[in-house]
Amino acid sequence: MNETMVCAVGRVATQPVYREVASGPSARFRLAVTARYWDREKNTWTDGHTNFFTVWANRQLATNTAASLTVGEPVIVQGRLKVRTDVREGQSWTSADIDAVAIGHDLAWGTSAFRRAGKPDTAPSPTQPEPNWETPPEGSAEPAGTQNQHAPEPAVLT
Repeated sequence: MNETMVCAVGRVATQPVYREVASGPSARFRLAVTARYWDREKNTWTDGHTNFFTVWANRQLATNTAASLTVGEPVIVQGRLKVRTDVREGQSWTSADIDAVAIGHDLAWGTSAFRRAGKPDTAPSPTQPEPNWETPPEGSAEPAGTQNQHAPEPAVLT
């Protein structure tokens, strides 16, 4: 299937709007992407044209987007570009949407603290010890450091 995948770097222009719909959570926000160029005559960086995209997020990405983003924050959005043309009240309108696959803060502008989203329907899995990935020494049947790491004998209560 042919799709136009894009990566847009810009700033959140509107507060994300979160909705619970029949197909699952959905969120949308506007992304402002402004080209910048070096103006040799002024010897300074200058803002060029600003493009606005409506970014759509679904399912868990929608929930995390609504909880994480606010207006003005620098973000990177990757997703499928969809350009639409309509006629409204006799006027032709063109809109560019991005169906987001991934959204994240642009760390070139600041720091971010990642927090894994909880899954309310699943019970925590029991912790297991880290496996020993080291190569066994020559002539040894077991990896180094695992000779006495077998499960202990169960205690007998009398």
